Amino acid sequence: MGEDNFEQRVAELEIRISFQDQTIQELNDVVVRQQRELEKMTRDLAQLKAQMGTLTPPMAGSQAPEPPPPHY
Repeated sequence: MGEDNFEQRVAELEIRISFQDQTIQELNDVVVRQQRELEKMTRDLAQLKAQMGTLTPPMAGSQAPEPPPPHY
């Protein structure tokens, strides 16, 4: 009876390890996919920043004052 119990416990542990291995692989797949998405979003953000830099002048007060309208 002791040998059967030992074999049953080992079998249960093997099953648990198998499920844990599957879970770890699934989690790893999610992390890899999220890392790729994060890298893409980082590249996209850098590209958008570069585009915005070429479209709008800096707002840091470098603009000269506007001349008064001609009727003054």
